[in-house]
Amino acid sequence: MFDRAERGTRAVILHPVFRQTGPGELDEFTELARSAGVEVVAVVTAPRSRKDAKFYVGSGKIDELAEQVKACEANLVLVSHSLSAVQERNIEQVCACRVLDRATLILDIFAQRAQSYEGKLQVELAQLRHLSTRLVRGWTHLERQKGGIGLRGPGETQLETDRRLIGVRIGLLKERLEKVEGQRQQSRRQRLRSEAPLVAIVGYTNAGKSTLFNRLTDSHVISEDLLFATLDPTVRRMQGMHCGEVLLADTVGFVSDLPHALIAAFRATLQEAREADLLLHVTDAADPYHAERQRDVESVLDSIGAGQIPVIRVVNKIDRTGQAVQVVCGEDDMPVSVSISAQTGAGIEELRQAISDRLSGARIKRWIELQGRDARLRAHLFELGVVSEERISPQGSWMLHVDVPLNTAQRLARLPGTEGSTMKQQLLSQDA
Repeated sequence: MFDRAERGTRAVILHPVFRQTGPGELDEFTELARSAGVEVVAVVTAPRSRKDAKFYVGSGKIDELAEQVKACEANLVLVSHSLSAVQERNIEQVCACRVLDRATLILDIFAQRAQSYEGKLQVELAQLRHLSTRLVRGWTHLERQKGGIGLRGPGETQLETDRRLIGVRIGLLKERLEKVEGQRQQSRRQRLRSEAPLVAIVGYTNAGKSTLFNRLTDSHVISEDLLFATLDPTVRRMQGMHCGEVLLADTVGFVSDLPHALIAAFRATLQEAREADLLLHVTDAADPYHAERQRDVESVLDSIGAGQIPVIRVVNKIDRTGQAVQVVCGEDDMPVSVSISAQTGAGIEELRQAISDRLSGARIKRWIELQGRDARLRAHLFELGVVSEERISPQGSWMLHVDVPLNTAQRLARLPGTEGSTMKQQLLSQDA
């Protein structure tokens, strides 16, 4: 049995190709490997019509893969798709080296890039959830009852012990993340109280989001030509905006087939995108697969509940394609797309103006009725100072006359606890 603890950076990529395999998947996976600090020494492609239960690909391709590993003196195999625990173990036994699938590689990159306390907790939680399904890999020698003088008996296997310890650790991480989330909620309440709208930059990884963030806020967050260079969200103020004070958030990049464990673990981090008043969806104009990348991002936004937030599409890196700066407006004459170069600064002023135009919406002035269950919402309205008059109806409900910016009303309607309230419909209805 080979030493599974051995680490290595010389890798052979195994890339199964199906009919539905998207364009550029191999290039993207190779870039993921580079971002993880791996040296790719060979690539083995395996056309398939369906998955194999034992190896994911055919046994002949696995023998070819093992020969490539030996010839290139590689100590790592990277598979561009997600494998089951059994498939990983079987490939490891044939190739006699470590095997990492796509989900594990992305988790490894996140572990390298996490800087904040919350980010490290989220990464560890995602890793443990992923590991708990893979304890069988390479640990079959531990699937026995504990023995020895005074220890014989039913007991528990080593695998059961590991699973129990992982479960305890996962529970502890969840408790710590709940405390951090409480602190984040406090910060969000303070931002809500200040009435400063929040704009979140989203997009496919390595589309230029952090470079754009630095341009718009005169900041110096890490900006590298690597996938997932940014992991922890950063919020800064945008100065000199015609619509007043604006907060801008730089968020983690998305990628196709993002592991579900990561989406679940980073739901708190992605909260910045979910609670934004406006999204800047950055796409790479030089990427030949930008249309597919755009659909992947929109799919993740829908999955986290941010699919209905207003969006300005930012077509970045026009300096590489030779395109001109362009602002495209919709039927309501509001900007929906701006072509820019975050690297050279071309189109940045046009983008700032587009953001101001979208955030300078009309104010809502109307009477709304709140029931007893809406006490929290009533408190928020008074904290913001948007209530000009309050009355008590004969039925005992609160009648409030509010004067609130549209973007603030939309933000209030997305607060936890508004699901069963009529306040959302009253504030945002067109005929009220």
